Amino acid sequence: MIKEFISKYDKRTLRRGTIALVIYLLWVIWLGNYWFLLGLPIVFDMYISKKVNWSPWKKREGKNSAVVEWIDALIFAVIAVTIINIFLFQNYKIPTGSMEKSLQIGDHLYVSKIAYGPRIPMTPISLPFMQHTIPGTSTKSFIDWPRWDYKRLKGFGKVKRWDPVVFNFPEGDTVCFEKQNVSYYSIIRDRIAELKYLDSGMKKPLRSEKEYYAEARNYVWNNYTVIVRPIDKEDNYIKRCVGIAGDSLQIIDGVIYINGVKEPDVEGRQYLNNVYTNGNVINKRTLQKIGIYNEDIHWSDDRTILQVPLTQKMKKEVTEMRMVSKVEQFMFAVGEEWPNMFPNDNIHKWNLDQFGPIYIPKAGVTINLNLENLGFYERIIDQYENNDLEVKDSTIFINGKPATTYTFKMNYYWMMGDNRHSSLDSRYWGYVPEDHIIGKPRFIWLSLNQDKKFPANIQFSRMFRPIH
Repeated sequence: MIKEFISKYDKRTLRRGTIALVIYLLWVIWLGNYWFLLGLPIVFDMYISKKVNWSPWKKREGKNSAVVEWIDALIFAVIAVTIINIFLFQNYKIPTGSMEKSLQIGDHLYVSKIAYGPRIPMTPISLPFMQHTIPGTSTKSFIDWPRWDYKRLKGFGKVKRWDPVVFNFPEGDTVCFEKQNVSYYSIIRDRIAELKYLDSGMKKPLRSEKEYYAEARNYVWNNYTVIVRPIDKEDNYIKRCVGIAGDSLQIIDGVIYINGVKEPDVEGRQYLNNVYTNGNVINKRTLQKIGIYNEDIHWSDDRTILQVPLTQKMKKEVTEMRMVSKVEQFMFAVGEEWPNMFPNDNIHKWNLDQFGPIYIPKAGVTINLNLENLGFYERIIDQYENNDLEVKDSTIFINGKPATTYTFKMNYYWMMGDNRHSSLDSRYWGYVPEDHIIGKPRFIWLSLNQDKKFPANIQFSRMFRPIH
C-alpha cells in the first residue's frame, strides 16, 4: 500500500509535501492549539493530492498570463511576510531621538519576536503592514471583532534588565486623531494644569480633582476625535528595560538605582549639558564630527552657552575644544517639579533626575492598597487587568467590594530612553504590562542620516551593528 502511494506521486512532490506537513505540525505544537490539526488535510491536499484548487485565480493546467503570475506571487509574498512578522521578526524604524546615542533617528532594526516569544494577534482581522490606520486617511486598518485574549508562545528567554525592548505604548489605547503624537491622557493632564493655572491667576478657589478632570474630559471630547485602540494596534515604542517585575527603582541625580544597586554604564547614554564658550561660536561641522546635529543644538541668546545632549565620550571631546571654558551636566534639583510626572498626583513631587522610589509589580504579589499609593496602581487595576475600580467616601472598591489589598495578575516593566533628558518614557506614563511586549531588537540592518541627502545619508558604519 505504501509502495502504491509512493508510486502515485513523484519524489519531489512527496518531499515538499512532507516538509510542509512537518513544519505545519511543529507550528501547531508551538501554538498549543490542537484544533489547528484540522488543517493537516488542507496542507496535504495543497502539496500532495491537489484535489482542490486553493488558488482559484490561477489555472491549474496550461500557462497563466503574466498578470496572474504577478498576482499569485504578490499574494504569496504578503502571506509569507505577514506570518514572518507575527511569529519570527519584523522591521522597526527609530522615529525619535529618545534612545540616542545608542540608537539614532533613521536606524532600521531587526526585531526578534522569538526572543521573548511571539504574541498571538489580539485583533486577527487587519490589513497587512499597517499598524492601526490606513495611510492618508482616518480609517482604521483593522476590524474590532473578533478579539482574542492575550497569549504568548514560548521564546528563547525573558525580558532582562538593560535589554532594549520594542513594545506597544501603554497610554496609546486612547488617542486624539488630531494629536496622535501625544496620548489622550497627556492632553487631559495638560488641560487640567491649564484650568488650575487660570483659576489661580484669577484668584479663584481651586476646585476638586474630580471637577477638573470632568471639565478637561468634556473639553477634549468636544474638540478632538477620540479613538480607542486594542493593545496590538497601539503605537510601537522602543526603550531600555531598566527595571523588571519585583524590582525597586529610584533615580538619584540622574542615576538609576535598582534594588539599591547603581546602574551599569551604557556607551550611548546621554544627558543634557551646558557648554560654556569663551565667546566664540563652535562651528557646526565641528559639532557634527562628534555626532551633534542641528536638532540637538540650542544656543543662549548671546551665543555663549550651548545646551546639548552628550554622552561621556562626547563630553570629553567637547571639553577639550579650545573655545570651551566649561561643561556642566544639567540637573533637576530635589523637590523641583516637572509636569506630568508619574503617578501624576499631588503627593509625589518628582522630576526627570530625582524620581522614586517605586515598586515594579510582579504577578502573584499582593500589596496593601490605600489612597496614598493608589495612583501607582490605578491604571493597572482598572485598565490593564480589567477590573471595575471606584473610590467612594475615601474607600477603594474593586468590582463592587471594598479593597485594602490587591494581587497582580501580570508582570510589569519600567522602560526608559538612553537620551535621559529627552525621552517620553515610564517616568511620564508608568509601567509597561507584559502583554504589551513585542520583541527584542537584535541589530541595525539599515541606517540613514536625517541631516544628509542620498547617497551620503547611508551610514555604512552603523549597519549590521548588534544592539546592546
